Amino acid sequence: MASPKRYSVLRDPVHGDIYLTHEELRLLDTPEMQRLRGVRQLGAAHLVFPGAMHTRFEHSIGTVHLAQKLIDSVNLSFQLDPARTLPVNDEEARVIRVAALLHDVTHVPHGHSLEDQDGLFERHDSAYRYERMFAPSRALGRVLRELRLHGQVMSVLTKPGTPGREEVPPYWSQIIGGTIAADILDYLARDAYFTGLKVAVDERVASYFKVDRATSNLYIDLAKRDLLREDILSEIVRLLDSRYTFSERVYYHHAKVAAGALVARAVELCVRAEVLGEEDLYDCTDESLLDILLTASAKAKDPDLVRTVSDLVHRYRGRQLYKRACVYPRYENEKAQEELTSRFFSSGGAARRIETEGRISELVHFATGQKVQIIIYCPAKRMQLKEARIHVLWPGASLVEPLSAYADRVPRLNDLSRAYRDLWKFYVLADTSDPVVLRKVQEVAASELVGASNVYSIPD
Repeated sequence: MASPKRYSVLRDPVHGDIYLTHEELRLLDTPEMQRLRGVRQLGAAHLVFPGAMHTRFEHSIGTVHLAQKLIDSVNLSFQLDPARTLPVNDEEARVIRVAALLHDVTHVPHGHSLEDQDGLFERHDSAYRYERMFAPSRALGRVLRELRLHGQVMSVLTKPGTPGREEVPPYWSQIIGGTIAADILDYLARDAYFTGLKVAVDERVASYFKVDRATSNLYIDLAKRDLLREDILSEIVRLLDSRYTFSERVYYHHAKVAAGALVARAVELCVRAEVLGEEDLYDCTDESLLDILLTASAKAKDPDLVRTVSDLVHRYRGRQLYKRACVYPRYENEKAQEELTSRFFSSGGAARRIETEGRISELVHFATGQKVQIIIYCPAKRMQLKEARIHVLWPGASLVEPLSAYADRVPRLNDLSRAYRDLWKFYVLADTSDPVVLRKVQEVAASELVGASNVYSIPD
């Protein structure tokens, strides 16, 4: 009698055939994972790049595929250098692959707008999010426990020091979510494919990885006969460059920011009215969230809230975005950035934002006779800046260290770090396209944001 198949194959537009175990398919078929079919990978970016309709569901599958590529590379490296390196055995690979599959299951719709940029909720990778998503009351949690993977997967996906976390080798997590790892290798290739941007991602970089026997860190060996492998180093830097390109052109595109701000404001208003909580978003898709916002706002029995939330939702659905009145980039506001983020992003920042928006709106109405709604958009100071923490073995070095330790020898790393910081922009957005009103918003905002320098000119 023939033995049952261990794998099933899926066809992916980016990577081709992807093989999943039947355990992985059981997890993929839970409602918690199927929800990700309705959560777009790039949030509102489809309003700028119409093809960017891909979701966190297929990204999760692609991350498994690339995690296996890294595992295969590590095991080949072990065969070539068993004294210095470690292999990934079959049981470890089983845990790592499942963690790769589930790594994004805690994402809520427009999560980066709500967490990293609006500061409304904690980050999606917070331990309590995984605990709730993997609870025994959920199908996903039950399957994880039946497979006896719950504790180890939690340990891979949460940070060291998390209460109750088991100690696991660092490379278990690094294979999935390091500076260059399965997660970024998939989403760069996938985002390039679906946005149509001609940014090449060479999967060959996955073949360079090893695990250091002394520290259990995943690393890339940059040395060959005591010489620098410049081809490998340039490929690493090129990947970091690609991530910056996407950040500049897609992730922080001004129209995507404005669209995300509409949804974030609607969520914030409902949360402040106590008709919506973070847990209400855990089972939402992009579309169902918009419907829930309309339903939740009606519960407050506040006509102004209902009207405002309805306007925000319909603007998002119809791509009637708020317009830029002011743009305060970090490169012109290095000193002001600290004051702005302390005032508007830190604890109590939401209330201060609303107060300032109200004053701007009132003064503009008084001066022009036009009622205008204002949104102040203030992202976190560091946004999604990722340092070059990937470990490397530099020629002549006896220990593996983060690539950032060699920034003085790789000037492009410092350039990228500065460029990432300079992506930070503070916006004042308004629900009008009237240039006269927008200029008045600029004028009033200047009196509210003393010391900050606006660089945006209102077109006629």
